[in-house]
Amino acid sequence: MEKFQLLMEESKKKLNIADHILTMTYPVVKDPKLLLVVLENIFLSLTNAIGAILYHERLFKRIPSFQDNFDSKFEVLKEIAEKNNLNHLDMIKDIKEIILQHKKSPMEFTKSDRLIICSDTYKIKQISYENLKKYIFNAKSFIIQATNIVKKHESIFR
Repeated sequence: MEKFQLLMEESKKKLNIADHILTMTYPVVKDPKLLLVVLENIFLSLTNAIGAILYHERLFKRIPSFQDNFDSKFEVLKEIAEKNNLNHLDMIKDIKEIILQHKKSPMEFTKSDRLIICSDTYKIKQISYENLKKYIFNAKSFIIQATNIVKKHESIFR
């Protein structure tokens, strides 16, 4: 299998994990810290889908080479987004910012089924069940778009 095919499979797995945790595990356990795990799996799913799109495009020499890090891939994705009718770039950027803020945050706490992340200046970001449902819905849409892009020439790789 080609690298873009492997990344697309991994992307779908991570999204299924996030969806399962949010819809099955979280309602039973009710631990808001699970919401962060869901968010991280959504981000990994989106990152793998971006990689699949870019490696597919690179294979056909439609884009220049890129570094294997999120920022480099995201910049290249922004360049080809309009041509490939990709949306949800703002959502991907927001999710990345929340995860980075969590890593840098000096404090986090739970309040009424939400995970609250505080920055150094005590700017607050909230992760809630409802927000994650929207993120999963939009991520599914993005994964479908990515799948359609990489399936255009599927018969070549069988």
